[in-house]
Amino acid sequence: MTEVLKPAHSPTVWAWVDGWVISRNAPRPVREPWGLRVDVGLPGHVARHIVPAPTPEILHHLTTTLTRPGTWLKLCAPAEAVASYLPPAWTVKDREFMMTAPLARTATPQAPPGYTLAITTRAGVTAARLLTAAGEVAARGQVAVAGSAAVVDQVETAAGHRRRGLGTIIMHTLASTAASRGARMGILVATSDGQALYETVGWTLHTPMTAVVLT
Repeated sequence: MTEVLKPAHSPTVWAWVDGWVISRNAPRPVREPWGLRVDVGLPGHVARHIVPAPTPEILHHLTTTLTRPGTWLKLCAPAEAVASYLPPAWTVKDREFMMTAPLARTATPQAPPGYTLAITTRAGVTAARLLTAAGEVAARGQVAVAGSAAVVDQVETAAGHRRRGLGTIIMHTLASTAASRGARMGILVATSDGQALYETVGWTLHTPMTAVVLT
């Protein structure tokens, strides 16, 4: 199998990485022939390699030259398209979906009865939280703006507060906040469960993604 690597470039994928590193306070991405590398430096998450256009040659190169456990690959392809090229040491994780949506500034949604909406911004990251009367976090999410794109990240609703529209309020709040800061396109990576929520508020699929980790 040849080791010639073809340059891969995807503006949407690269914009997602730019926003993700801001959101996670991670080092700036490094360009590689196959995409981007982020040296995260955390236990179990040493580095991630983002590959917009995975080919058998690229996968062979990465899985034979990367040897440190905790190294992740983020592949812009469905699992069934890449799994057969992965050695046994690489574990395929749950399905993911990169999604996008146009952003427009709107009025900040009102919190439903029994909840308070708290919005804070620090180091370029805006976090929105819906708090109960006792101060517990019922739902949360954050957004980081990178140029004209905004990356929505870490959206979750606590188990006892689901199916009440809280996730929708968080999403509208983050989208409006990002638009007010000049972002025109939102990008996120969703789980299978999250994909359904985001579709209801206007997000569409950009590419399926497969996350794999060297164990």
